[in-house]
Amino acid sequence: MNGRAIIIVLDSVGIGGAPDALKYGDVGANTLGNIAKKCVEGMANIGREGPLFIPNLAKMGISESTFLSCGTRLAGVNIKPDKDSIYASAIENSAGKDTPSGHLELAGLEVDWDWHYFPKKTPTFPEKEMTFFLKEIGFNNIYGNCHASGTEILKKYGEMHLKTGLPICYTSADSVFQIAAHEKKFGLNELYNICEVAAKIFHPLKVGRIIARPFLGSEADNFFRTHNRKDYSMPISRPTVLHKLQDDGVKIHAIGKINDIFVGIDFHKVIKGSSDEDLFNQTCELMDKADGKSLLFVNLIEFDSLFGHRRDVAGYAGALEKFDKQLPKLLNRLRAEDMLIITADHGNDPTFEGSDHTREQVPVLIKMGRSALSSRLKFGSKSVVKMVDTSHTLADFFNLKNWPIGSSLIN
Repeated sequence: MNGRAIIIVLDSVGIGGAPDALKYGDVGANTLGNIAKKCVEGMANIGREGPLFIPNLAKMGISESTFLSCGTRLAGVNIKPDKDSIYASAIENSAGKDTPSGHLELAGLEVDWDWHYFPKKTPTFPEKEMTFFLKEIGFNNIYGNCHASGTEILKKYGEMHLKTGLPICYTSADSVFQIAAHEKKFGLNELYNICEVAAKIFHPLKVGRIIARPFLGSEADNFFRTHNRKDYSMPISRPTVLHKLQDDGVKIHAIGKINDIFVGIDFHKVIKGSSDEDLFNQTCELMDKADGKSLLFVNLIEFDSLFGHRRDVAGYAGALEKFDKQLPKLLNRLRAEDMLIITADHGNDPTFEGSDHTREQVPVLIKMGRSALSSRLKFGSKSVVKMVDTSHTLADFFNLKNWPIGSSLIN
């Protein structure tokens, strides 16, 4: 096939039903399903109102994929999928419910190691590594050293950081070491430099990501995090389907945080943006230019970062509706030989307790151009599959031979 594949990861848009949810304390979590319920109940009428209105995703089968996952369709979403829709619910096998695990699995690499999680105590970081870290970055102390919300820790330590210049280090339920610093006073490049030092120290412990969290503002009431966040993910231990496709001549474009997740891949083009809307528009513009045998890999993070972690049900619903409204702009750019996959990497149910990711299945929605669809047997849409099957689907679409992981969803 000489068409283009576009895979869009709606970060954290899970659909419940993880078989091992009990192990993670996430029984009952269903990001999309519970948001739809709240909308029907009138509990998400801030900035929007009424039942969740996502007709374009519904036509691609998102309500049916939720039914496959947990036995219940989306409340208030009554539009049936198109006859040529290809949809499924996918189970994650990797041990984790985080961004790297989900994306690596979509690309065909099941994470078979245990990530290192920091204990819920203060101080949370190991003394030996922190002593070495402070020596390497030339500071005698840090603020934080605890589990914390990114916004709350700025309120607590941001003003002291401005006075002393000491960085703010904290973690969450994910395998992360996060460093917050003022973008102007501390300096963005200096923040990135000390994150690189932290990566060399903590990646060997299997800490999945070092995250630079730059912020601006002058006092606790007006601090805000900027879009210059940067993730330093642990290097990939084995080839993914992206490596193999690239070796086979496929031009891979990384849009959003994809370049930060897949360390070591020399992408044909890396696109960053100030917002999900910006990234979506840049994706559409790239579709106007990209030639055949191209893969556009997109991550839209704001569902997770702005609404899931902040337990903002109405905001999450509004973001879903906004994406759905934009979706025809992308669908109209699909050529006859193209394939679009919309999926997710994990859940982050804003109706659930806490403020962390939730272990859920994810939707897999596939739209194929006329030529691409007619050249293949239609996938039996009503199935529960594995997340790694997405990797084999990409391999199948690009006629990559001998990719051994997963099963194709289009043949």
